[in-house]
Amino acid sequence: MTEDKTTYIDIPEAVGVFDSFETLQQAIYDLMIAGFSRHDISLLGGKGAIEEKLGKTYWQAKELEDDPRAPRAAFVSEEAMGELEGGIAGGFFFLGSYIAMLAMLNPATTLAASIAAIAIGGGPAAVVGALLARRADKHHRDYYQTQIENGGILVWVRVADAEKQRLAVKIMKEHSGKDVHVHDWSE
Repeated sequence: MTEDKTTYIDIPEAVGVFDSFETLQQAIYDLMIAGFSRHDISLLGGKGAIEEKLGKTYWQAKELEDDPRAPRAAFVSEEAMGELEGGIAGGFFFLGSYIAMLAMLNPATTLAASIAAIAIGGGPAAVVGALLARRADKHHRDYYQTQIENGGILVWVRVADAEKQRLAVKIMKEHSGKDVHVHDWSE
């Protein structure tokens, strides 16, 4: 039997459930504009983390809203995913081109041959990079889809005082957050 090592933080949290990634993303952007740090905002962890920590194969967002053992994950925006995809694809293109360029760099090689080698070496590497980037994006979308299928995307926001509590609840409700409320771990 494993020992539960859940740490309870003595700071209340606003919690809500969202039916779509778009409304969640807009709520999080507005929370950050209102002064909440990205470190104060967390989402429910992925299916693997839930099963590892809670041992459940089936769960609903409603069951985990106020469960301090629910695993947490950081929010990843669409812009960040786009940057990741570009970095993966571009990195593989650069690597393939660099290797081809090194292979062709000798005094007997013409400039045209070097450019052709870079294009030929970089092309397949860019395709591999694009496939890996697509896989990362699919994993990201599947994460949110799984949560929607299980009752919605769960978000928690640490709120240090009554004004922050009021503001977080207001913003989440304005963006169609369901069952928005504040819970206090210090009970």
